[in-house]
Amino acid sequence: MCGIAGIIDLSARPIVEKGLLAAMSDTLIHRGPDDTGYHVEETWGLAFRRLSIIDLATGNQPHYNEDRSIVSVCNGEIYNYKELKQNLVAKGHRFRTNCDVEILVHLYEEHGPEFLSSLNGQFSLAIYDKKDQSLLLARDHVGITPLFYTEADGSFVFASEIKAILKHPSVRRAVDLTGLDQIFTFPGVISPTTMFRDIRSVKPGHYVTVRNGAVAVKEYWDLVYPQAGERFDPQPESFYVQKLNELLRQAVRYRLNADVPVGFYLSGGLDSSLIASIINDFNPQKQWHSFSIGFNQADIDERKYQQMVAARVNSIHHEILFDWPDIINRIKTAVYHAESPLKESYNTCSLSLSELVRRQGIKVILTGEGADELFGGYVGYRFDMLQRDGGDEIEDAQAQIENQTRQRLWGDSRFIYERNFYDFRETKAALYSAAVVEMMEDFCSEGKALVDVTKMNGRHPLHKRSYADFKLRLSDHLLSDHGDRVSLANSVEARYPFLDRELIEFARTVPVDLLLKDAAEKYIVKKVAAPYLPAAVINRQKFGFVAPGSPYLLKQDVQWLNDLLSYDKIKREGYFNPDTIERLKKIYRNDAFTVNQTFDNDLLMTVITFEIFLEMFAMPDGCAGV
Repeated sequence: MCGIAGIIDLSARPIVEKGLLAAMSDTLIHRGPDDTGYHVEETWGLAFRRLSIIDLATGNQPHYNEDRSIVSVCNGEIYNYKELKQNLVAKGHRFRTNCDVEILVHLYEEHGPEFLSSLNGQFSLAIYDKKDQSLLLARDHVGITPLFYTEADGSFVFASEIKAILKHPSVRRAVDLTGLDQIFTFPGVISPTTMFRDIRSVKPGHYVTVRNGAVAVKEYWDLVYPQAGERFDPQPESFYVQKLNELLRQAVRYRLNADVPVGFYLSGGLDSSLIASIINDFNPQKQWHSFSIGFNQADIDERKYQQMVAARVNSIHHEILFDWPDIINRIKTAVYHAESPLKESYNTCSLSLSELVRRQGIKVILTGEGADELFGGYVGYRFDMLQRDGGDEIEDAQAQIENQTRQRLWGDSRFIYERNFYDFRETKAALYSAAVVEMMEDFCSEGKALVDVTKMNGRHPLHKRSYADFKLRLSDHLLSDHGDRVSLANSVEARYPFLDRELIEFARTVPVDLLLKDAAEKYIVKKVAAPYLPAAVINRQKFGFVAPGSPYLLKQDVQWLNDLLSYDKIKREGYFNPDTIERLKKIYRNDAFTVNQTFDNDLLMTVITFEIFLEMFAMPDGCAGV
């Protein structure tokens, strides 16, 4: 992957300077330490930072079409580029490199924005059309790669990370309370919201056009499940198992394409182990590099299974033993790269792991993310199947309000996601300052629909949850906070075979009884894995890893952390109620107190990392910042 940035003047004033673009680009050096590229004209400019992976000699960007009227920069990979390039060459297009993303300018020339529907990859891209004097921004269908934009003083500014946008002197720093509330309420911030007011995130499967001073947003892809009861051509179980195996193998093969060393993560779980075994099956004589993280705490340490799979696939295995004190040492770095508060501390573990990868000279890593959301891998999917038989009676006013909230959010008053929103709203009201509580109706995240409920209406319960997980858990949380940001922080590109576009399109057709069968999650994935993996890995209980939360941090009695949560500081900043924070600190410091992060909210972890966020990005205090 790489980093991109750009400025388009919306008023046709000749003010774009390369020096400003260079300053924006320099903040992205961790995403692309190998090379830089620019295209600057009077009213617009593009910048690029390169992490060299394909076509090392001539693959730097920007890329151009034959008459240089179309210019592109792209962060990411297009996996089906060879097939697409073959068709373009047959139509007379000429290429100057062997880089995968050079096809973008030619595809745009042929099809306009509609070309996005032909891509299978992970990308955020910018294309400037000189003849049309227009800009196109786009983010891949799942949202693996981030892309942000804003309008400031007549300029449209965009970049792979917000820290680059903040280099523009006209961009104002202000906290978006909706983003903060989303982190408390859901897995994380949800596109297009960010933690910075007026800075937007391009939503997965969407593109943005800038033309004649007007900015427009349009969807080009979404995960659309069939209506409940709708059936495809009936096929036996063996058909689905074989087809998933074929598509997963193709997805892995695509993601091994690189002109630099490639490795893979081994968590000890089913998904990463299956990918490792497929890689080994392609070439049993080759030794690949595998990477794992271990812990001294026996109940969360998975090295037994990691080492079992590493031995089976004969990889050159690297592991790191993570010490809990490292959380204190890395938490600020984790917030800096996330550009957001965090709900958990395990980004610090992921940062340590990507550091290990980079030290071994590996630039590309394959990981198993995405299988749980597609194939029913969380306990919530079983819960959905069990609770559908209950009645729909409203017992009191509180229950009625809760049902109305669920109806508004999901189009289904019986669909339970994350929590009881009515009760949790009271928790948040106690946590926020009085000034912030007065504004809750404007920013409270459960107050409006966050997903397209028409894509959930009439769907099977498992598909409802899969769609919600894709939109609220996967893209901006698992793939951004815990994926792109922690890998690219150390100049490592993570690739996700289970999120291959063709595989996703197939997954939506798999009968639900092959997702969850006899109370076994990911039934079909386990069937695919049977020839590749030992039963001990396939049938082990799903392991939800969590690192120690804020109770652990508070008990370390670290001075900078104590200062961060001091009564006077919390009161002066004006976001939280200092008396509530003091009560929580007392509770969390009690030796008998723990937070089960799988089921409970670690409220103080979000508060701690929000305080770090304010300092890291020089955000203003109190209501001046909202």
